[in-house]
Amino acid sequence: VQLVESGGGLVQAGGSLRLSCAASGSTFSINVMGWYRRAPGKQRELVAAITSGGGGTNYADSVKGRFTISRDNAKSTMYLQMNSLRPEDTAVYYCNARGYNPNDNYWGQGTQVTVSS
Repeated sequence: VQLVESGGGLVQAGGSLRLSCAASGSTFSINVMGWYRRAPGKQRELVAAITSGGGGTNYADSVKGRFTISRDNAKSTMYLQMNSLRPEDTAVYYCNARGYNPNDNYWGQGTQVTVSS
């Protein structure tokens, strides 16, 4: 499975961005997908995750009410709509896909999100 993120960029505080993660290859093997981020000097953290059918989602407390995760399995694409962005949301955002096989864990290359104050 290959994952390619897009949609990052520079935005002012209070603005919005939508990240996309396009999956290719053996996408039928993908179960849970998620977005992680790594801010400068900090460890990578889970931002949001979504189950295979899209019915179950999970968010970090810091983004609840501002970010929305979704996926379109027909397009093999996952999204992260980010609203009311804050400078502390500045980070490299990574797409992750976990397969039904516990050994299958895939990462994208990351996309930079920078929020200016």
